[in-house]
Amino acid sequence: MPTVEESIYIALPPQEVFNFLSKSENFPVWDSSVVHAETIGDEPVGLGTRAKGTSKIVGKKFDWTLEVGEFQPPGRLVSRSVDGTLEFTVTSTFEPEGDGTRLTYRIDAESGLGGVFGKLADRFVEKAQARTVRANLETLAELLSEHPELGREG
Repeated sequence: MPTVEESIYIALPPQEVFNFLSKSENFPVWDSSVVHAETIGDEPVGLGTRAKGTSKIVGKKFDWTLEVGEFQPPGRLVSRSVDGTLEFTVTSTFEPEGDGTRLTYRIDAESGLGGVFGKLADRFVEKAQARTVRANLETLAELLSEHPELGREG
């Protein structure tokens, strides 16, 4: 199972980083591979919440639906795909570090990240996605340090 895992320091407390990352509408703001995302329903985000969206990886678009499988503020958030071309799990852990948070962001692709391209593309797509995830986390850290109020909107 291909895995992409990256970690970054964010200069906000864990709860505020958790608040921002738990809202699917924020995905396209910091994740360049997400074209569109929205929460399904009007309930507050929690265990079982679903979101749908569209991502573009290495030029190929695919739709997905995620379901929150673990919701443990402010320490852990796990979402799994329940519909779409790729089967994947996204795990975010939020650990206090100094005055901020150490965010570890991990994507486990059950069928391989190259699933929409074919099995032979797994390694290429995994490397490309690792670079994208790293850049996205850097964007997230910069965004939240410049606009800390975004994490306070819980």
